Amino acid sequence: MKTYLVGGAVRDQLLGRPVHERDWVVVGARPDDLLAQGYRPVGRDFPVYLHPDSQEEFALARTERKSGSGHTGFICDFSSDISLEDDLVRRDLTINAMALDDDGSLVDPYGGRRDLDARLLRHVSPAFREDPLRVFRVARFAARYAPLGFTVADETMTLMREMTASGELAHLTPERVWKETERALGEPCPEVYVSVLRDCGALGAWFPEVDRLFGVPQPEAHHPEIDTGLHTLMVLTQAATLSPEARVRFAALVHDLGKADTPSAEWPRHIAHESRGVPRVRELAKRLKAPRAFEELGTLASRFHLDVHRADEMKPATLLRKLLDMDALRRPERFAELLLVCEADARGRLGLERRAYPARDYWQGALEALRAVSPRALQEQGLEGEAFIQALERTREQALHDYREQWRQSHGT
Repeated sequence: MKTYLVGGAVRDQLLGRPVHERDWVVVGARPDDLLAQGYRPVGRDFPVYLHPDSQEEFALARTERKSGSGHTGFICDFSSDISLEDDLVRRDLTINAMALDDDGSLVDPYGGRRDLDARLLRHVSPAFREDPLRVFRVARFAARYAPLGFTVADETMTLMREMTASGELAHLTPERVWKETERALGEPCPEVYVSVLRDCGALGAWFPEVDRLFGVPQPEAHHPEIDTGLHTLMVLTQAATLSPEARVRFAALVHDLGKADTPSAEWPRHIAHESRGVPRVRELAKRLKAPRAFEELGTLASRFHLDVHRADEMKPATLLRKLLDMDALRRPERFAELLLVCEADARGRLGLERRAYPARDYWQGALEALRAVSPRALQEQGLEGEAFIQALERTREQALHDYREQWRQSHGT
């Protein structure tokens, strides 16, 4: 019986990155051997055990044979005579198919160290194609390691295209695709995830609303990059610099989905794309079974992003209505996230990536002015019913009027 450190811990250690969790493979052992040493079984699909002291995961070396469709259609063998090389060959990428033995020596039968140095994401073997979820995993790794210069190897991209064309991705569950997507949105370069999926065709298979944006033109005066799909990637890039929250980044990805439904005769203008995009966001969120918070912020971004940009043009009554429609009083944290999405939208344009965005401060100040109005003070005056409602609206509008005037004076507008 021998144990090896495997997978991401080895990869990140060689890259000089922090190692957050460690996984181990046990070669030459049977389940009874581990149980006798106090290991606790936790694996449902294959034998995984927790070390009695460190609580780290130890898995018996195994091989897999394709037996059906999708991510789970495999028959596994956990015989004690399975070698480390047999176990590593079933892994997705060469950089994940390395191991360290007890004395720290690297076991690298498939060239993982070479590909680390070359900054390549390359599949280990043709068995890669047996698990369609790996298409999304590779795209996620590309989003994580893009700052280090990693790209997908040409032969791996070719294989991913073949897998997409075969229709195998349709056998994946929404839950697994969403899990990879949510994790990818939290990576340093989530736009790379989208780009890789588009390059291999998977974006059209699972994110058709986003895929349709590419090739749709916008007015060059407002969008020097012209292409809506390119703009979407740029907005996602900006969102990643503004917030670590996956919700914000998802909303950035979907804020312009309505532009794909603009009749081509109306291009490059996109009148009413904000409202057209709302059902598209909901369709995408439903397909992926995304959490409700993601769908809500995405629909708000689609519906209100132009309004947020035009705040200083609004009359106090309009500003009040918009703040109430966005539920800013009851959901100030979500409103703050919406403003970040809108800032990313304003900056996600060619040559305008560092532009100032005073609208975010303007809206935050307007919300504070609104929150300063006390409904209780009006009730203490004896107002109730319709009289109270009208007085509250007038007081709020006046507060927003005063705020707007103060803003203009302090900003010279």
